Amino acid sequence: MWRCAGVRWPAGGRVAVLEWEGGRVSPLVAGRDLGFRVEGPRRCTGARGNPCPLGVKVPGRVTQARCPECARLDRAHSVAADAVPDDPRTYRVYLAWFGPGMLKVGITAEERGPARLLEQGAVVFTWLGRGPLMAARRTEELLRAALGVPDRIPYARKRAARAALPDSAQERAAEAAALHARALALPGWAESLERLDFEAVDNVGVFGLEGLPAATAVVRELVDGGVVAGRLVAAAGPDLHLSTAGDGVVVVDTRLMTGWGLVGADAVAGVSVPTTDVRDEGSQGGLF
Repeated sequence: MWRCAGVRWPAGGRVAVLEWEGGRVSPLVAGRDLGFRVEGPRRCTGARGNPCPLGVKVPGRVTQARCPECARLDRAHSVAADAVPDDPRTYRVYLAWFGPGMLKVGITAEERGPARLLEQGAVVFTWLGRGPLMAARRTEELLRAALGVPDRIPYARKRAARAALPDSAQERAAEAAALHARALALPGWAESLERLDFEAVDNVGVFGLEGLPAATAVVRELVDGGVVAGRLVAAAGPDLHLSTAGDGVVVVDTRLMTGWGLVGADAVAGVSVPTTDVRDEGSQGGLF
């Protein structure tokens, strides 16, 4: 039995990997068979690289497999929560596009390169600026307020858009280009933040989205004894799109896999865990 630690997009890499407790990794290459059976219970994955001292059981439907104490510890050291305002690293402000009408703004440490954008499943992204953390944060807030751009997009919307993206890279970059120009023209940018020219990065090929068939279902949760198996057709952000035996294309959010013990299963075994119809996923009230 291997215990899943989640998906990771290595810096500079173009293939995601599944991580396992103990440091082992499994490359997520499109076209490979993937099958596992779940062995419970699901346990807290700990925080900041440290195991949960109590091995607390956590619910199957949450995407962050942490007990309240480990979640608090993780948040206490989070840049996203403004818990480390004195971080000396250089940060970048980015603009990410996930499909027609779906753009968001955010920041990431420059040393991480595009990893943060790959983790989020950004189909296209461009850098807006670079500089100290708090300057990047102030500029992010400026752009959100002035341009009405959110800092989050629900995963249900991202998934629904993947099988109906514009065919050409130029079309996919058009909205990001227009918003980038508006953003650079705004007054009020932090003086210490260097503005960067528009340069679209298209991740359709990296994720395997070219010709991607529409998904029919999304895994709602894993359960003890349940099976998920199929052929990997795409990996975008935390999501694996699996072509399954009898169930069409099923999307598995790998965040739901963390904390579970998994053993191998035949790739033709199909899916025997609870799923949600893709058309109904938006009504699930923030499950993902």
